[in-house]
Amino acid sequence: MRLYLDTEFTQLNPFTYRLISIALVASDGQEFYVELADNWTEDECSDFTRAIVLPQLDLARHGRNTEQARIDFLSFLKVIGPAEIISDAMSWDWPLLLWLAGPTGLPDRIEAGTLPTDIQGDVEDWDEPPHHALLDARQLAKILEHYFLSTKALRQE
Repeated sequence: MRLYLDTEFTQLNPFTYRLISIALVASDGQEFYVELADNWTEDECSDFTRAIVLPQLDLARHGRNTEQARIDFLSFLKVIGPAEIISDAMSWDWPLLLWLAGPTGLPDRIEAGTLPTDIQGDVEDWDEPPHHALLDARQLAKILEHYFLSTKALRQE
């Protein structure tokens, strides 16, 4: 199983950024999405995050405190079973995913994946994402699942 990961966070500073929302979209269509209601403040957010990311949040519907988000997140991963997690911004997304997993870490057989090497250079040519974790993860899943299906078909010819 492949899981496609995207996060939204407070600012582009790897030492001080904080998780706002996280999404995983599975290759079979299952989805996990949560917005953290207690992990960040608007004052910590960059101008970009305040203008683009925050207006898209629906904390009344998707907001959870960190403890509940962690429980839901780990439960989702356990149900999924063995999986490879792929992101187009792994250096930003993966540390936040591990932070949300907490001290117990990720369930067994959940591993970091990588973008296929022959597609990595194309990432900058993809359509600009909406900067909403779930929509971005869906976009990544659609692009890469199409890629994996087309390369599988080519190998079978």
